[in-house]
Amino acid sequence: MAKIRDLSAQTSFLFTGDDFSVEQDDSVQSGYKGTPEQILKSVFGYDSFRPLQRTVIQNVLDGRDTLAVMPTGGGKSLCYQIPALLSEGLTVVISPLIALMQDQVTQLESFGIAAAFINSSLEWNEYTAVCDRIRRGQIKLLYVSPEGLATERIRDLLHSRNVKLSCITIDEAHCISEWGHDFRPDYMEIASVREEFKGATCLALTATATKQVQNDIVRNLRMENPAVLVTSFNRPNIFLDVRRKNNPPLQVIDFIRSHKGQTGIVYCFSRRQVDELHAVLCESGIKALKYHAGLSDEERSRNQAAFISDRADVIVATVAFGMGINKPDVRYVIHYDMPKSVEQYYQEIGRAGRDGSPAEALLLYSPADIRKIRWFFSENADGTKSEKLLQGMIKYAESHTCRRRQLLSYFGEFNTEATTDQCCDICSSGGGEEKDMTVCAQKFLSCVLRTGERFGTHYVIDVLMGSKASRIVENGHNEISTWGIGRTLDRQKWLELCDCLIEYGLLAKTEEHSVLYVTDAGKQALRSRTEIRLPVSFDENSPKKSTAVLRKAPKQIPDDDKEGKRIEAELRRWRRMAADELNVPPYVIFGDKTLLDIATKKPKSQQELKECYGIGDSKAEKFGYFIIRITKN
Repeated sequence: MAKIRDLSAQTSFLFTGDDFSVEQDDSVQSGYKGTPEQILKSVFGYDSFRPLQRTVIQNVLDGRDTLAVMPTGGGKSLCYQIPALLSEGLTVVISPLIALMQDQVTQLESFGIAAAFINSSLEWNEYTAVCDRIRRGQIKLLYVSPEGLATERIRDLLHSRNVKLSCITIDEAHCISEWGHDFRPDYMEIASVREEFKGATCLALTATATKQVQNDIVRNLRMENPAVLVTSFNRPNIFLDVRRKNNPPLQVIDFIRSHKGQTGIVYCFSRRQVDELHAVLCESGIKALKYHAGLSDEERSRNQAAFISDRADVIVATVAFGMGINKPDVRYVIHYDMPKSVEQYYQEIGRAGRDGSPAEALLLYSPADIRKIRWFFSENADGTKSEKLLQGMIKYAESHTCRRRQLLSYFGEFNTEATTDQCCDICSSGGGEEKDMTVCAQKFLSCVLRTGERFGTHYVIDVLMGSKASRIVENGHNEISTWGIGRTLDRQKWLELCDCLIEYGLLAKTEEHSVLYVTDAGKQALRSRTEIRLPVSFDENSPKKSTAVLRKAPKQIPDDDKEGKRIEAELRRWRRMAADELNVPPYVIFGDKTLLDIATKKPKSQQELKECYGIGDSKAEKFGYFIIRITKN
């Protein structure tokens, strides 16, 4: 422990004042020298580009307007950061959230890049200092909100004599489309700003855009002969899991306990649910925080900062949380309720596994979620659009075929190679294959008919399982022929069978009260006694196989590598102290993937350190002394 205290003292000496942010000279807007590949390695410490990155970067360098649709965690930021460094002038990044701007600027400064943001969090003296640096050409990247960009003050600043605007980047570009899941009217004003800076290239970036949303983005931004580049929506490192709600607080607790030591986000539909679930988790001994619009600004900021600084395992939040979070090591995202659209769901699960290591997305689903969402449609000006978006989410949640394939097909991608036996709960449990379920299906359909097509799913299942509940007895349904004939299956299997019957059009529900009724196709199947094959995950005459699978865990140092284990532990302690000293999240120093690569390779010099993932020249110079002391010890 004495060694760590010694490192702490050294850290304090190194990180006083402004040492963390590299000072730039007055010629910073003239651009860096080298190729995109050289910048990628020397500045950011990465050896190769991810799919589509290099093409997008070249388009921007060539001055061509570009729309790039890339998954969350796919490296969209580098698509404008590298061209900004290689180009003359200033790149303006339009970003929707203050937290997102601050996080991006902090990370860029850690790489020695001159960046700044202008938003309402700045004091007047801070604002004027940023403006002076822009006018002197000392800033390469400027982050502003769409509302801020529309102000006369910001436009005048960008028209300053010594400012050359080389690129306008629109992050979260789906916000400009009314068909996007997070439409923001202020994004519509960006086109008018573009007209004032015709020489600036326009780059639009988003993780969630159907073909219709892509067309809206191009049209609303008035892009000229744009390149529209869409990479795969597949995030193979995220395991997709959907489970029926069955005591959801306990389901969440069990899941979190099975991921001990990992960080995660739990999304809830309402503030009340956030408060209630947060209280339950805390009572269960789970170190959890909460986040929603009902909290004070101070409490929200404090809880967000604690989460991204690894001072809590879990944050329970409404959808207001997450867009400003660039935390790479979130290992799971839980949806306590069904999202309103596939776009929203995809955006939120993308906050897990941004470092490329294995992660999980768990959706807890109940038909009651659908009714709750529809209740809010009455306050929506376009209920038809909302219903269409919701139907996509319902299809995903109730599907009995590969979820990854369902998700990708929603965005127009039909990637058969994306399906593996480890990609989702259905594939991992052996589901997806149609089985002969004729007898069970006939029992269920017959029970719906004999109870008069006047009840919901759980009531029908209770009759099948022989319940003597007072309501069933009062209705005389304990006397009908289908009472008690379904005891061979448990409730969860009947629920799964019911979902399949609905998906295959043999059964349906009324929209208002979710009452079950047999369709014409279902009645015909009963009359003709035809074989009914359904993609359930169980066999009709045998117990259901366990759905537990050994999913790939995040990379770890092998147990027999004692020296690697020591280095990892000391690096984690040093990273925590350095982050506290600098008042930044630990991942800004370096992420877990970098930490593990250092512990594996055990570099003995700064040159060897630069061969590790995520270590460029700037970080090697800033942190190399301390890291090498640990690895050489």
